[in-house]
Amino acid sequence: MSKKQKRTLSRILFSAALLAAAALLPLNGWARLAVFLLPYAVIGWDVLWRAVRNIARGQVFDENFLMALATVGALCVGEYPEAVFVMLFYQVGELFQSYAVAQSRKSIASLMDIRPDYANIEQDGTLIQVAPEEVAVGSAIVIKAGERIPLDGVVLEGSSTVDTAALTGESLPREVQSGDDVISGCVNLSGVLTVQVTRPFAESTVSKILDLVENSSSKKAKAEHFITKFARYYTPAVVLAAVALAFLPPLFTAISWTDSITRALNFLVVSCPCALVISVPLSFFGGIGGASRDGILVKGGNYLEVLARAEIVVFDKTGTLTKGVFNVTAIHPDDIPEARLLELAALAECYSDHPISRSLKEAYGKDIDASRVSGVEELSGRGVKAVVDGRLVCAGNDKLMEELGVKWHPCHRVGTTVHVAVDGIYAGHIVISDEVKEDAKAAVAALKALGVRKAVMLTGDAKAVGEAVAADLGLDEVHTQLLPADKVDRVESLLKQVSSKGALAFVGDGINDAPVLSRADIGIAMGGLGSDAAIEAADVVLMDDKPSKLSDAISIARRTLSIVRQNIFFALAVKALVLVLSAVGLATMWEAVFADVGVSVIAILNAMRALKRK
Repeated sequence: MSKKQKRTLSRILFSAALLAAAALLPLNGWARLAVFLLPYAVIGWDVLWRAVRNIARGQVFDENFLMALATVGALCVGEYPEAVFVMLFYQVGELFQSYAVAQSRKSIASLMDIRPDYANIEQDGTLIQVAPEEVAVGSAIVIKAGERIPLDGVVLEGSSTVDTAALTGESLPREVQSGDDVISGCVNLSGVLTVQVTRPFAESTVSKILDLVENSSSKKAKAEHFITKFARYYTPAVVLAAVALAFLPPLFTAISWTDSITRALNFLVVSCPCALVISVPLSFFGGIGGASRDGILVKGGNYLEVLARAEIVVFDKTGTLTKGVFNVTAIHPDDIPEARLLELAALAECYSDHPISRSLKEAYGKDIDASRVSGVEELSGRGVKAVVDGRLVCAGNDKLMEELGVKWHPCHRVGTTVHVAVDGIYAGHIVISDEVKEDAKAAVAALKALGVRKAVMLTGDAKAVGEAVAADLGLDEVHTQLLPADKVDRVESLLKQVSSKGALAFVGDGINDAPVLSRADIGIAMGGLGSDAAIEAADVVLMDDKPSKLSDAISIARRTLSIVRQNIFFALAVKALVLVLSAVGLATMWEAVFADVGVSVIAILNAMRALKRK
């Protein structure tokens, strides 16, 4: 409990003691008013001050104004104990709300406690600790066992296991050794690592993630905007209604002025919208925190709201449903040796960093002499052209062969086929296969169990490859041989199939799918343990690259929205009932206090459920 909360608790206890003493004293008239004013001043001076200050600033209609008006009015009509009790219980409710919000923020802060405190740099044979912000790119840092990795880099020396739970939600450690990439925010569990820094702290994974989580509350959901607008019009409306309730009945009926004003004061106490104003944002905040604990980063409450409505999910294939680790599985030359066909393809692809290009170079297994290669031209979605040893080599898919007018033939093997043409003559093809992720099939089944209407895959791969993967995973629809622009067109047509209350989610690797991620109702990226492009391009990031986390994300979003709706319905229903009872004189100040403070406490307790995982 903070110092401020402790001071408020002390005031509450002191005021309660003074109130009990005042109630026991046999006093009347001004003396009785004076003894009750003392506990009232102790517990309510800050509310009165905030009400006066806000009125001076033009902010008239808020909860401070409502409480001040109601309690001062109660004192004026002789309801001294009730006036103090209302202010006392209001402060109890405010204390509880403050504590609940602080606990929620503390919980999120602890589960995202990944900011490193220091980095170890060796100087003159001694390790010194410096701020991570002071370490330059290219510097070598030392990470001891038990320390948090402060900056992104590549391991120069040592081997160890690292705990990635703070980023991915997974408890299984990851083994790293010389040459492996490591990212900030993870914990080094065993050996000592020497790491060369590859990014400054401001651009590191930990900085990007912390910035994402800290700013998530600024992107409000429709429900939050609704509550803000609702309170803006609701509060002045109930004040005017209370004024009418105080002055009109005595003028036109036999109700006394005292009775009429008491009803109006009860009406004001009930009308305070604290339960909604606090519990709805707290629910979304809790949902985002609970998701981040599972390694699911959501950039705002608005994205949780859209995710909960997902009815069509569209997947990219490579790196999303498959591992994106390609291996050469067959080499089928026409009139040249296998080794020569592979060599030409690897040389032509030597400047490309595409997964297929990397697999060709790995299969070649020799150092590539780039001086043998010139005039390299990458053709988006088709392949590459290059001059190798003075001969024009074209390596790519069947679209490239048809574009060049080269006669080619398909392969009976399932996989990605790279056709090779030399000086316009077909030289053969190489088959490269990708491996489906272990949880991909379960991910599709889980989405269907959640009621997702259609699961679709878009890929640039050959028809046979795409259809084989789709059939294995149980997808409803697959579109193959697509260029990046074709994927956008397919998403456009699928968006027309979404119902008015539904949404389309696209799941990609966040690197090559930025246009589609931005066009979908919600873009979800595989984070790849901190991929820059993934974190920046998407609305939701799955930090451990597991497609099965998508169903978890949708479940969290739907549970959060359910809690929000419960709080809105409960608060409005109770307040509406007690407002009516207050207007007709059937509710006392005690029912009014429950409808305000009691409803707020219950709504906040319900909102805090969003932070916990099922």
